[in-house]
Amino acid sequence: MALKKEETSAIIKEFGKDEKDTGSAEVQIALLTARIKDLTVHLQTNKQDAGARRSLLILVGKRHSLLDYLRSTDADRYAALVAKLGLRK
Repeated sequence: MALKKEETSAIIKEFGKDEKDTGSAEVQIALLTARIKDLTVHLQTNKQDAGARRSLLILVGKRHSLLDYLRSTDADRYAALVAKLGLRK
């Protein structure tokens, strides 16, 4: 359920400052969002997969922490990212 190399590089190009920018909060949040979407689809068909459910909750918690950090440091970047990703925050 990990992202493919092409998907990861496309997300990095879209949300990063350059192709090697993997550490910025925007890129990390976008990568976590893509993984969360994949796990959500997986759990809709495999309802009893407890390991995947736990992984999903961990990823959601990490994304929430990064979103809180981004909101506290730069509200404009936070608002732009939430709008671009379509999150309900």
